[in-house]
Amino acid sequence: MTAGPGRWGDNRRSRIGLLGGSFNPAHAGHRHVAERVLRRLRLDQVWLLVSPGNPLKPRQGMAPFAERLASARRVADGRRIIATDLEAQLGTRYTMDTLTLLRRRFPRARFVLVAGADILGQLPRWKHWRRMARATPIAVLPRPGETRRALRGAAAQALARHRRRPAALLAGPAPPHAPWCLLPAREHAASATAIRAARAAGLPAGGSPGQGGTDPRGGARPAGSPEPTMLRDAGSPPGRPAL
Repeated sequence: MTAGPGRWGDNRRSRIGLLGGSFNPAHAGHRHVAERVLRRLRLDQVWLLVSPGNPLKPRQGMAPFAERLASARRVADGRRIIATDLEAQLGTRYTMDTLTLLRRRFPRARFVLVAGADILGQLPRWKHWRRMARATPIAVLPRPGETRRALRGAAAQALARHRRRPAALLAGPAPPHAPWCLLPAREHAASATAIRAARAAGLPAGGSPGQGGTDPRGGARPAGSPEPTMLRDAGSPPGRPAL
């Protein structure tokens, strides 16, 4: 098992995908996304950045941080897919702040944000989103009912000339403005929302390793049920967009 990233960083020369979110709980869909970007982008690792959230404003239905971190570790393989509490260690609330510290403390690593198409649509609400997109490559994965709308949205239009094929996302030296890509991928059925609903109803919660099923690639989502996405800017308190 590979040691997770330490808060003070190191000089590893690696290509690292950052898949962040609440992981409430982590499920097979997160593993599917991590494995997909590892292969297609030829990454060395994917870090599952479990957001501690805002301790002053606990969200209804949000499991304790330790529980969410434990679920992410069950999904990870401990070698190329690493679940980490790095954001809690760094004390950051916004993705832009996390990235700034990561680049400072891992100066030889190349980071890629991994996001669902719905996040591409929400990107203009994130703190300093243009600076973030300028400095960090972004890999966008399809989401049911979201992809076409996101590709017509404000962020995709503003960044249109920086869109590249997946194979070119990390090719060559870093350009003045980071590229982004849409990474074709099968949409996975697992849903944290459905898992929580099933637990509340006392039903088996498929898709959550160690919680009603042991296969990290299993699980099902009832038709029409919503699903939290990858890499939400979890530091934004409910009802207030990032500045």
